[in-house]
Amino acid sequence: MESTAEVIINSATFNPKVKTYIFLVVLFFLVVSFIGLVIVPFWLLGLGQWLSNKYFHTLTCDLSNKTLKFSKGFILHIEKTIPLENIQDLSFIGGPFLRYFGLTMIKVETAGGGHHNSNMMSMLGINDAVQFKNQILEQRERVINEKYSRSSTTSTAGTDIQLLQEIKNVLIEIKEELKK
Repeated sequence: MESTAEVIINSATFNPKVKTYIFLVVLFFLVVSFIGLVIVPFWLLGLGQWLSNKYFHTLTCDLSNKTLKFSKGFILHIEKTIPLENIQDLSFIGGPFLRYFGLTMIKVETAGGGHHNSNMMSMLGINDAVQFKNQILEQRERVINEKYSRSSTTSTAGTDIQLLQEIKNVLIEIKEELKK
């Protein structure tokens, strides 16, 4: 009998440098926007550190035996749960700014989705990102292989039952003909 319970295999940890990265990226956009210039002094006097810290503490990412679940944000909270068999591609994104902070972004692309953003998820600053990516890929293969072997067994059993039923029907017809 198949177990339906989800078991967490690994909970990712995040690099604290994500806080500084978020602080500087938001500061950049505040400086280049006319309206944002009004907020820059507040951002530099503590609001930026406070919000970056709050954001950092909302980051979670759990790899289970069936899904990958990622959550972030406290003002606009985003939570995505992706079945592992739907993952099509895992890639690393790391420009010079991210590399300067020693950060990597893992981009997960999935099958399906009605519009462009619904079939992708980006996770910033996971510690040991290469190892975490490899764990995701290994577990994905296990899920796909298990699903394939289960469906293969089920379809073979269904085919066998159908074949036996046809043989039985033919034998009944032969028996009826012999009685005549």
